[in-house]
Amino acid sequence: MRIGFLMDPLENVRVDHDSTFALMLECRRRGLEVRELRQEWLYVADGRARARMRTVEVQRIAGAHFRVSVDAEAPLAELDVLFLRKDPPVDVDFVRATQMVELGPGPILINHPRGLRAANEKLFALRFPDLVPPTLVARDLPRLRAFIDAQGGDGVVKPLDGCGGQGVLRVRRGDPNLSSLLEIATNGGRVPVVAQAYLPAVREGDKRIILLGGEPLGAVLRVPREGELRANFASGGSAAPALLTPRDREICRRLAPALSELGLWLVGIDVIGGRLTEVNVTSPTGLVEIDALNGESLEARVIDFALQRAGLPARAAAGM
Repeated sequence: MRIGFLMDPLENVRVDHDSTFALMLECRRRGLEVRELRQEWLYVADGRARARMRTVEVQRIAGAHFRVSVDAEAPLAELDVLFLRKDPPVDVDFVRATQMVELGPGPILINHPRGLRAANEKLFALRFPDLVPPTLVARDLPRLRAFIDAQGGDGVVKPLDGCGGQGVLRVRRGDPNLSSLLEIATNGGRVPVVAQAYLPAVREGDKRIILLGGEPLGAVLRVPREGELRANFASGGSAAPALLTPRDREICRRLAPALSELGLWLVGIDVIGGRLTEVNVTSPTGLVEIDALNGESLEARVIDFALQRAGLPARAAAGM
């Protein structure tokens, strides 16, 4: 079995945090062949998607975490499963990559390109307006200011295509920098942003829930460090245990049909104070932190799921 990972450069992964790397390690543990691909290595010939691929052996040792055994070009059809795990931004190159991997016969794709194109991580949650905090998407500065006023003068603005908490700002009425912050966020009113009511519960933590096949797999509370708004691990947030509440399960249940319809099998949702804030579909993280807190191996269950979708019983694969 050959498992591919379309991802950012393997050289740069954080071996003690990266969920993609955890999936690669689980494949290696089972004796499956692991191949790394990059967006810029894709091409199409004779109507078939192909790519440069590096067959790698991985280990959780920082600075010596992988070794390349084969570096060659091959059709994607050689793979049994391809995990599409390229980090945002979801730009033109990203969209073209999702279109290319669909050409010709190919592997099982997780997540499916149509879902990656359809589900903007900030906008998808707005399909469920009763689950999210008060939200406005706009580029018009007076409209944004009026929205912030309507939320008691306290809000958060986010770029539509960011990741890891990049560009997230808390904006408050009375701040002499408010106009400048909104100008920076919207590039002078040229780029729309997501504005939401500030949720004080974020101080207790931003809950990341991993869904697999529409079912909650596990959760972790990302707690912001002192003096920091953002709870993302990439922004210095720390991991704390998290229980799934009835409200969390209801949110997952509501999302499941739409995620399944788009082929979004491995998803990370963010919940603050019982409110859905984001639906992360490109490269959701949290597997390593949940494993460490709960003594589990969520990546093993993800690989089981992928192999079953490829037509190989997971139990048989684990014994290879």
